This record gives sequence, C-alpha cells and structure tokens, in this order.
Amino acid sequence: MLAEFSVIEGAYLRDILDQPRALENTLAALEVSAALQSIAGKLRHGGFRNVVLTGMGSSFHALHPTRLALVERGFAPMMIETGELIHYMTHLFDPKTLIVAVSQSGQSAEIVRLLEANQQKAAVIGVTNTADSQLAQCADAVVLTSAGSESSVSCKTYVTALLALEWLTTVLRNGDLETAADRMKTAIAAVQEYLAGWTSHVQRFAEVLSGIQNLFLVGRGASLAAVGCGALIIKESDHFPAEGMSSASFRHGPFEMLSEKSFVLVFAGDQRTRDLNVRLLDDIRQQGGRAELIDEQTLQLPNFAASEKCFRPILEILPVQMITLALAAQVGREPGRFERTSKITTRE
Repeated sequence: MLAEFSVIEGAYLRDILDQPRALENTLAALEVSAALQSIAGKLRHGGFRNVVLTGMGSSFHALHPTRLALVERGFAPMMIETGELIHYMTHLFDPKTLIVAVSQSGQSAEIVRLLEANQQKAAVIGVTNTADSQLAQCADAVVLTSAGSESSVSCKTYVTALLALEWLTTVLRNGDLETAADRMKTAIAAVQEYLAGWTSHVQRFAEVLSGIQNLFLVGRGASLAAVGCGALIIKESDHFPAEGMSSASFRHGPFEMLSEKSFVLVFAGDQRTRDLNVRLLDDIRQQGGRAELIDEQTLQLPNFAASEKCFRPILEILPVQMITLALAAQVGREPGRFERTSKITTRE
C-alpha cells in the first residue's frame, strides 16, 4: 500500500469511481427533440455553410472525436476555442452557421459572452450538464448530460460529454441510434471493469512515475481528446507540469528534452497511425526517456472490440485519472483540491 494512499481517498476519487453510473444515466436520458431533429435535417441538406465546434478546457478537447467523425461524413467543421471565437471570429455568427457549444456548467464566462454576441443569429446546439444554465436556456437545441454534481476536476462531466457528443454525431449523420446505444453500453461496461482495479492502477503508476520531472501525453486522431484533457487535469489536480500534443509534434522539439527524468504517455490510437505511435514509443526509450503505451492491453481490456474504436476516447482518459491520483499519493497531496480557481470559470 502506498505510504500516503489515504490522502487520495476523497471527493475527487469518489467522482472518478462514479463515472459508470454517470454514463448510464446520461445514456438513459438522451432523446432527440424536435428542435434537434430539425437542425440535423437542415445540416444534412446543406442548410449550413459553416459548422463550428467550440468549448473551453476539457469541453473543448472532448470535441476532437466529433470533428473527425463529421469530416469523415463530408462536412468541414471548424474547432475553435470559445475564447477566440467570441473576439476574433464573430463574422461566423450568421444564419448559415451551426455552432455546437460544449460547457459542463453552461455558464462559463466565454459561453455567456458567446450567447450574448451571437444574438441568436447562428443556430446553437448546447451540450451541458446543467439544465437551468444560460446555455441550456438560450440554445436552439440542447443535449443534456446526467453526470450529477462534481466536486472539482472534470471527470464525470468529461466522459459524459464524450458520450453525448458521440450520440449527437449519430443524430447529425442520421445514424442508427439503437445500434449506437448498444455500443455505448459496451463502453460503459469497459469503464466499470477498468475502475474496479483502481488501486492496482494507481500503485503501478506511482512506481512508474517515480522521479520524473517532465511529463508528456501524445497521440493522434481521436486520442487528442485524452492528450489535451489529460495534460489539463494533471496540472489542475496535482500542480504538476504536463504537456499534451500530437505524436508528430513531439518529434519537432520536445524530443530533445528526453532523459531518464522524462516520461511520455503514448496513446496507441486506431490502426491508421498505431504503427507510427509505437515507433515513437521505441525511439523515446532508445534515447533514454521513459514511456508507456496506452492500448487495450495496458487498459487491461483485451476483449474490448476493435469495432468500438469510436468510444476509445472515453477509455483513454481513465489511466490519466489514475496518474493524477498516483502523483498526489507520491507527495501526500489531496488531488483535485482547488486553491486558486473554482469549478466554474466566470471571468475572462
């Protein structure tokens, strides 16, 4: 048992372990409103010139799989941080634009300004965990998650947003919602299975991460969701510097920083670029850096079907959550305790 194991057994850990319930509740509550159906039909029939995917923090990173899925269906979505959209790209607030805005609280400073600046010009689909928020009240259509209350760092709200966005993408593409729901249930079962062994995961990462000074998360494609959100929650949970970037970008500079005090978490991702990610893993180790590959075997979920790759981002964030607990246990710090910020960012 870790020397400071008890320090991590607080509200943040309870939120992490509550993720399967949050996912189940979200899936059960999702429904296609008339407003959402109308917007989806307009999109499929060329009624929108622009599709903008926007959010801040983990909500922004959760949009990576949605962007790729829409591109594969022939759309050309723009993924823009809300803080940039509201100040530098207001020309996109136009009746020919569809905005998918993700905000767990639905009332962060940037989202509130977005709603005010848009003035209902562009159609807005809001994805939020808060039914009485400004986003939920002002959006043209709303997709509600059912994560419940969350103590601090995004975990339940992040994975439920990923699930809701996958469901929304199915609606926008006019896909089979029943089949999608069955695959979502498989993903939820996999989350439950992984979290059942949380103590062993945390202890293993505490050993693997001993003595590191530089921590990187890298991946490609849909794995960029876990890369971006993962680095964010490590900094937020543990006050430990972590950087997330694409696997390709890592070779363009940070590779020079490799040493025995460097640790790189490499996400294997899907088959299109898996070989490239594995090659990067080998090269990191050959140059004296420490690295680990996140794939089905590492997740200890070898039976998770390759056909469920669209739900890989939900599973990929789980080992990063274990890392946040391990880093906290190493230094005897309560993970996820805010000292300078709050759950909702209300100031730009």
